[in-house]
Amino acid sequence: MTKNHTEIVILTPSNRALPALVAAAGPKASRRFVEFFTANIRNKNTREAYSRNINAFLVWCGDEAGMAFDMIEPVVVAAYVEKLLKDGLSKPTVKQHLAAIRMLFDWMVTGGVLAVNPASAVRGPKYIIKKGKTPVLTPEEARLLLDSIDVSELSGLRDRALLAMMVYSFARVSAVVGMNVEDYYQQGKRWWVRLHEKGGKHHEVPAHHKTKEYLDAYLHAAGLADQKSTPLWRSLTKKRGLGDSRMNRQDVFRMIKKRCRQAALGAAANCHTFRATGITAYMLNGGTLEHAQAIAAHESPRTTKLYDRTSDEITLDEIERIGI
Repeated sequence: MTKNHTEIVILTPSNRALPALVAAAGPKASRRFVEFFTANIRNKNTREAYSRNINAFLVWCGDEAGMAFDMIEPVVVAAYVEKLLKDGLSKPTVKQHLAAIRMLFDWMVTGGVLAVNPASAVRGPKYIIKKGKTPVLTPEEARLLLDSIDVSELSGLRDRALLAMMVYSFARVSAVVGMNVEDYYQQGKRWWVRLHEKGGKHHEVPAHHKTKEYLDAYLHAAGLADQKSTPLWRSLTKKRGLGDSRMNRQDVFRMIKKRCRQAALGAAANCHTFRATGITAYMLNGGTLEHAQAIAAHESPRTTKLYDRTSDEITLDEIERIGI
């Protein structure tokens, strides 16, 4: 007896058809490929980045190297790494590509699709970083920026409160834009903020008195105090009013560029600037690396140290001793 089966078209997380190399490897490989993104990677941004990197690699393997999926060997992966470097990609970017490829093949091995991981033996380009490259504002420049914002408009109240949130809580921009109104709350006599961190984790931080002042002003003017389950940071409408949609990272990036230009602080600042600025100001005022790590929700103190630019001031003071 023959059973009729409905053909299922499997799509990647970006709603693109499966790479030809994976589709040609059969239904088991195809299913495992989709599961890698849907079941194994929960963070949307990581999923999209890995999807781009892996699809680019598999297209190259098929079109340039003429390889089938189960024929990919370490030398092929190593050749692709060299290609990326020759194409001008930075070493950290190449390492990210390799990490995505290695993780995919690990998933294929544990799922019984492949016997070995061809990327496990391939070493990425050596890259050691002891100091972060994120532009940092001095405490005086940060204060100037916050004070320069016109708070006679609702957009100004929103932007001032959002920048203060990132500075005073060392928060990632993705953790901030994910907040709802209820994530600013009172517990006892103190007010707290709940940040939506990577991996679905919640990180709770006491609200700095300036954060509280600016948030209260924004919520009162926007009439959001009672709309607990709605987005805290909202995009503007065409009439410059507050809309219903949540701000995204690109919205915040554009806002930062605009506010820094208005304050004559140049165009170098980005979303990470305010995380680094807050950590640096904290360390300059005698804060400890251990506590800075806890506030920033970093897994490693090495990561926190990359945001600490107190040594910049020390170096400048020493250079000025050259009295020629």
